[in-house]
Amino acid sequence: MVSERADGERRDLILVVDDSPETVGMLNDTLEAAGMTTLVALEGNQALNIARRMLPDIILLDAVMPAMDGFEVCRQLKADPELRAIPVIFMTGLKDTENVVRGFEVGGVDYVTKPIVNGELIARMRVHLANARLTLSAQTALDTAGQCMFAANNAGELIWTTPQVNQLLEAANQGDWLQKQLQVEIRTWLAHGPNIGMGVNLTTPNRSLRLVYLGNSAPNEILIRLIDNDKPDEASRLREHLPLTTRESEVLLWLARGKTNREIGQILGTSPRTINKHLEQIYKKLEVENRTTAAAKALQYLA
Repeated sequence: MVSERADGERRDLILVVDDSPETVGMLNDTLEAAGMTTLVALEGNQALNIARRMLPDIILLDAVMPAMDGFEVCRQLKADPELRAIPVIFMTGLKDTENVVRGFEVGGVDYVTKPIVNGELIARMRVHLANARLTLSAQTALDTAGQCMFAANNAGELIWTTPQVNQLLEAANQGDWLQKQLQVEIRTWLAHGPNIGMGVNLTTPNRSLRLVYLGNSAPNEILIRLIDNDKPDEASRLREHLPLTTRESEVLLWLARGKTNREIGQILGTSPRTINKHLEQIYKKLEVENRTTAAAKALQYLA
């Protein structure tokens, strides 16, 4: 059952992983006082089982524990597609650089040293919770709007994909191209340091596909658009009928799909302020006054 605050809003669900009952008790009191709901695990395997069942919003993870330490717990969390997006904050009494770096290398987003300063911990958690929600919101928008985008790391490994990307890759696949060649092609392309908007055609067996670099959505997480060269995209259709630039047609397309400036900015890899400037030009060129009439005009050509 999802816990709610007195005002009806959903409470953040926090998993605390520490082999010290005293630390767990202190953190439980602190988090509850901050309006959060606490889940508790005293060792690594228990933490992984709880995370899989409950999908917490954030995990506070002790770095040094018997049997399975926090670094191994984090590695397994990040290897699970269902759990990898959950922010992990390490708690440690180790102040040496080696262990701090190790925590970041296995996927942690932050660390706090013991004894923990409660106010600082809550402030850091709220920042990472907000960032995680923005990322999830943008990815959900991509999934539901049918956008062909995915994220990969510098090694060319796919981190997440929208369903439309999966469909296109499967349609293009033949033999072991998808399992072996795709990662190599992405890695080689990224190694050349493409700028935002630059693209490359894939050597796909059954379909003509193109990658377009959109920027980094997180450290070692590159956002990429997959274009089906065999099918004209909707933004191109808008450019054919309306006096818009490439970026303006993309902004108008997402506007017509009901997205806010913040969501459009997340999808296109730019700021809401920049999106607003594009909208000003779009309104002027289309001779309309607001979002509703601009969207209506776009839908005439997208229907």
